[in-house]
Formats: sequence, structure tokens, C-alpha cells
Amino acid sequence: MQLHNINKGDKLESKNRVGRGGKRGKTSGHGHKGQKQHGRHGLRPEMRDFIKKLPKLRGFGKNRARTVNGDKSTIRTVDFNSLAIFKDGETVSPATIVEKGLLKKEGNKLPKVKILNNGDVKGKYNVEGCLVSASAKEVIEQVGGEVR
Repeated sequence: MQLHNINKGDKLESKNRVGRGGKRGKTSGHGHKGQKQHGRHGLRPEMRDFIKKLPKLRGFGKNRARTVNGDKSTIRTVDFNSLAIFKDGETVSPATIVEKGLLKKEGNKLPKVKILNNGDVKGKYNVEGCLVSASAKEVIEQVGGEVR
């Protein structure tokens, strides 16, 4: 008789499991504590540490969303020397100032423009939709232009 001729008798009895069964392993769906709980990295995400080290900006309105301060825009100033690009009788408005390349749009919006009395007036201007200083308004009207 050889080993390969031996028949196996009764099958081995399996051990009875005691109260630890179920389809979930070790922590039974309750996760890990500490270092292992942070996602797949196994470590805390680095970017968060950098963000936590940055100082907070204190005061009202510093950390507010763009939607809260969305309408806030600065007033851009233009003087008479830079308006020399315009010809006699042309209208000066934020749209025409952007077209001529004196100022750029702020996002998709036209900038708020204020005309100041610096330099010499080169022609008659019809000013629309711009803020104008009191002295600049006088000079424009003396030359024969209009401010609306």
C-alpha cells in the first residue's frame, strides 16, 4: 500500500465560529481611528496643513464670498490728456473708453469711470455715463461739450 492508495475516510469537521461572523471585517464598518482614517493616503492631506498655517484676515468683509462683495468695483480715473484720442463731437462713455483701449473691462463689466481736470481739453466731448469732477464739468461746458 502506498500513500496515493489511501482513501480519505470521513470529512473533517469544520470549526464552529463563535459570534464573530458577518460580512464586515475587523472594524465592522466603523472605520479606523487616527492616522488610518484620512482617506486613501493613510496620512493627513498636506494641503490642509498649509491652509491652516496661513493667517486669517481679520475684520468685516475680508473673508466674505464674491457674491457678497460682487458689486463692489473701483472707480477708474481718466484725465483730459488721455482723452486726446477722441475727436471733436465724439461721445465719451465707459464703452467707448474701453474700445479705444484706455481702460480694460473688469471681468465682463465696464469699469466705472471718473473724468478729472488734469491737462488741456483737445475738443468738444459729449460725456455719457461717466462721473465727472466739478472743475472738469465746467471746462467741458466752456469748450462747448455736454455732460449727461
